[in-house]
Amino acid sequence: QVQLVESGGGLVQPGGSLRLSCAASGSIFNTLVMGWYRQAPGKQRELVADIASSGIPGSVKARFTISRDNAKKMVYLQMDSLKPEDTAVYYCYARRGSYDAWGQGTQVTVSS
Repeated sequence: QVQLVESGGGLVQPGGSLRLSCAASGSIFNTLVMGWYRQAPGKQRELVADIASSGIPGSVKARFTISRDNAKKMVYLQMDSLKPEDTAVYYCYARRGSYDAWGQGTQVTVSS
């Protein structure tokens, strides 16, 4: 099993940046597709970015950069030029085949 713990959320002004981190436990991290979803109030959860076990990013929204450090079992989401519509709870997730795991989420609020 994999456990995921997000950190780095908070309040940021429009145009600012934040970097979210996701710490993973377990021995299979290097085989997992990792990524970030977000869910804004009243909206469906949506994919923000994902990254293959090799470190090659997959789907990535504009203004966001995803990276991973397999040695540290960490995944990062760099968010730049943030907008109020980026306000949401951001969730880290892990996937391999039919297996998936989710973190508890970290709140990101973009407001002046």
